[in-house]
Amino acid sequence: MELYSLPAEIILNHPRSTIGYLSLPWNPQPGAYLEVDGQTYRVLERRHQYQLRSGHYQLHKIALYVQKCDALTEGSLLEGCWVIGDLTCRYNARSELLRCAVNPSGPCDRCPHYRSMGSGE
Repeated sequence: MELYSLPAEIILNHPRSTIGYLSLPWNPQPGAYLEVDGQTYRVLERRHQYQLRSGHYQLHKIALYVQKCDALTEGSLLEGCWVIGDLTCRYNARSELLRCAVNPSGPCDRCPHYRSMGSGE
């Protein structure tokens, strides 16, 4: 059985839940984008699950751990990479996976913890 014809379980990382099962025509690597039911997700991790058949382990299915991709709607381009959230905030993680340590799930708009990069607090 070829890798791309295997069922892939799509699992939302937070809160942990299964979004669905797909047969993908490509082999998504972590960092790739994936669209499921009109929502864009970023692949965080890929796990292979094997099954013992006739004394040999065979690839049984793939589990893709994903997160909703907010960077396309609430992000900025920084040194060639999309980062999530408001770059003017001192707590922004400058990451495409994590918004900030104070308010990681966001959104940045109206966040009570916002601190400007120039503020001396």
